[in-house]
Amino acid sequence: MLLSILNRDELFLILHLIPEIPTHTKIPYFHPFKILQNNPYMKKGKDYIGVGTGAMVFNAEGKVLLAQRGPDTNNEAGKWEFPGGTVEFGETCEQAVVREVEEELGIRIEVERMLDVVDHILPDEGQHWLSITYLARLVAGEPVILEPRKCAAIQWARVEEIREADLSFVSQSNLRKYLAEAGK
Repeated sequence: MLLSILNRDELFLILHLIPEIPTHTKIPYFHPFKILQNNPYMKKGKDYIGVGTGAMVFNAEGKVLLAQRGPDTNNEAGKWEFPGGTVEFGETCEQAVVREVEEELGIRIEVERMLDVVDHILPDEGQHWLSITYLARLVAGEPVILEPRKCAAIQWARVEEIREADLSFVSQSNLRKYLAEAGK
């Protein structure tokens, strides 16, 4: 199994160099997830379960930020979602959502708490994602689209005005969970 995810150089190192290292020498550890993530032939969500994170970001007026998925997204292009992205090796899910929102929309947010965890399985697209969504508030900035191929449009909306059918699968689950917790 491990040999199938190694690139040629990593395999060479393991098969040729390590047997010649004296037994008292410390052998470097190759973290399996790091190897997966750096392998250009392995795709998050397709070749291994991807981890995504998002946030229901509220502004001072109590409106929530929605982003429309652009043409270069991994799935569900054109659907509206609560903004976020993928978790990179070595960062927490909270750090990832703060980073992703700032990179894609130019705003700073503060995470308040976890809202939902969703298994996002797309059999037709051969994808599996684990998506963690947080409740957050806008701290600074005004959202602007910085990555137009990932995000086609943005808008602030009152939660009760959002049409569930317009949302991505994960954001539909997030909206239902939020409304259930709010007693609506």
